[in-house]
Amino acid sequence: MTTLATAFAEVAKLPPDEQEAFAVWILEELAAERQWTRLFTAHPDKLLALALEALEEDAQGVTQPLDLEAL
Repeated sequence: MTTLATAFAEVAKLPPDEQEAFAVWILEELAAERQWTRLFTAHPDKLLALALEALEEDAQGVTQPLDLEAL
């Protein structure tokens, strides 16, 4: 059984309202992923500019380490 099939088999064991919530969540995530892909594909120059800006800010020491505990 594939990982996907295992995941769906586990979801199928949930009560109907939780299955529905999971389905809504996964469909929203997939739509968001498609939107990000479209945006990055349509504007690769903007993504590159943002990446270069972030690298420059890091080189200047104006960035802060990500504190996962603070999230």
